[in-house]
Amino acid sequence: MQLTPALLPDLISAISQTIDNNAEEVTLLDQAIGDGDHVINLLRGLHALAAQSSELTKLDWASAWQKIGMTLMSTVGGASGSLYGTLFVSMSKAARDQTMDLKVFASAFHQGVESVKQRGKSDAGEKTMLDVLIPVANTLTQSAADAAPLSETLKSLPDVAIAGMESTRDMLATKGRASFLDERSRGHIDAGAKTAQLMICALVIVLAQNLTE
Repeated sequence: MQLTPALLPDLISAISQTIDNNAEEVTLLDQAIGDGDHVINLLRGLHALAAQSSELTKLDWASAWQKIGMTLMSTVGGASGSLYGTLFVSMSKAARDQTMDLKVFASAFHQGVESVKQRGKSDAGEKTMLDVLIPVANTLTQSAADAAPLSETLKSLPDVAIAGMESTRDMLATKGRASFLDERSRGHIDAGAKTAQLMICALVIVLAQNLTE
């Protein structure tokens, strides 16, 4: 089965549900070393996307990602809105006029993550969502190079995302409010890494279900 933007309402719903279900845990993480408003900001953007979901299904992937990116920039606010908006806008540019397959998606996602690194002036190992996004991008790139089946690639992504999220626990934060805590930032999972992991795992479930149906 080809995965098309017709799946976007289900994908947006799955992401919203997992963030909502884990809101208390993530907020506690964010309050420990951040501003405490990460979940509220994310859900505001997700609700805006849900309102546009039927419109998004009428677009191709590149156009849908462009609209998603601009919506997140204007509704989420803070660093997360800028970074996730940048991710999707960059993916849109990379995928323009191409037929979507794993190779195209992997390349687009990689370029999106590179744009997030540039926008946030950050990289892996700095206790941010990039500690999840970078290894996921690398896994997708390797799978595309190996011509791995999409079903097998999807199976590997949750473990990669979870490992990336867990790796932030013992890192020293160098970005955002958490950076002011110095050594006290150690011992806490980064809230942005946690929500990135939750969203990727939710996406994988929906995509895998649609591949097998």
